[in-house]
Amino acid sequence: MSNPLAVRIAEQHAHTLRALPPQLAGGARRRAAMEALAAVGLPGTRDDNWKYANLRTLERQNFTPALLNQTAAAANGPAGLPPRLPGFARYVFIDGNFAPAPSDPIEASAARITPLALTESAVPGVPAGAGGDERFALLNAAFATDGAAIAVAAGDEPARLELLFVASAASESGVSYPRIELSVASDARATVVERHLSAGSGASFVTSAVAAELAPGAALEHYRLQELGSRAILFDTLSATLAAKASYRLQAFGSGAQAARSTLRLQLAGERADLSLAVASLGDDKQVQDTYALVEHLAPHAHTEQTFRGIAAGRARVAFNGKIMVGRQAAGSESRQSLRGLLAGPEAEIDVRPQLEIYTDEVSASHGATAGKLDDNMLFYLLSRGLDRESAQRALKWAFLGDVIAKIGPPELRRQIETRLAGQMRDGAALRELF
Repeated sequence: MSNPLAVRIAEQHAHTLRALPPQLAGGARRRAAMEALAAVGLPGTRDDNWKYANLRTLERQNFTPALLNQTAAAANGPAGLPPRLPGFARYVFIDGNFAPAPSDPIEASAARITPLALTESAVPGVPAGAGGDERFALLNAAFATDGAAIAVAAGDEPARLELLFVASAASESGVSYPRIELSVASDARATVVERHLSAGSGASFVTSAVAAELAPGAALEHYRLQELGSRAILFDTLSATLAAKASYRLQAFGSGAQAARSTLRLQLAGERADLSLAVASLGDDKQVQDTYALVEHLAPHAHTEQTFRGIAAGRARVAFNGKIMVGRQAAGSESRQSLRGLLAGPEAEIDVRPQLEIYTDEVSASHGATAGKLDDNMLFYLLSRGLDRESAQRALKWAFLGDVIAKIGPPELRRQIETRLAGQMRDGAALRELF
């Protein structure tokens, strides 16, 4: 990485290391990540997997971390946070930094939670041998000053956590770097709600990274809600490794930000590992919602179910690139893909791209991808039953998302997600009558 952008990132990284308090842990981690990033570089517009991402903002971005502004408002937490989820311990991070005042006590959760500012952890978010699509996780590891290290042990009840990452700093003052390092022990169970929000309507730049390790027999239910403000830019990376008989239920809902890119790398490394990935993306106006998901079957008899539903209105661009690779040692694997996009505007764009690579026999695999407008036959049927056109269109949009919404477990979380999605489709009052 030897271009003006690389030079600027290196200079700002050196400035960051000099400016951070000496007691703040993680210097070795940041230096190792910076060395790796210098070797591989950030993606460019010629990278096929990044053709929908808004990379031009990198040319003028200040990459220094937006440290928590110690004002009374920040100390007490931002206003307008979503209602608490019953039975969940809540922890709030502002511009990537832990905010104790609006958070529950650390000991309130069944999991062991440690602010990453206190640890000298390994570089998160990029598995060994990772390709070029996880490079923003290196940027995160090089600059992030805090985050959450979460360890879940086996117990009678599952750990239930709600993590709120609030972006408050303007992009010109620095970047918000949310980070999560999550380990779920053998036979342990956890439900994690990860929520990305904005404080106010200002422009912000967010680069988040999540690394999850599921031990044999572990079970993780993970909900990711991207609800950033309309002027935010997001680059998000999640990597997860599943050991034998581990179960990972990952559901992601993207409806915020001016431009959002999510990169997922999921490795089924143990025999009979089980993955269910469901993603819903909604774009309106000139929004960009882009997801790349790589699932690697590395052991026998692993199972993957992948579902995507996207709606693009106005002049929005919504894209999902789902790639499943079944390695030579993964005989007996099963995988299913269902990718569907809905065009709800004359200038909107939908791109759904299923990819399947199989290097062994005795594999069961299927995939399907469609993109189009509302079903004219169904619309005609609803009109014939007495619904007006707008109500019929709202009902069909809502039904289109049903495959993903139906998978939400906690009832209060489902209601909050339904309300958010209804508002994003500008059908708030009418759609709320449907649930």
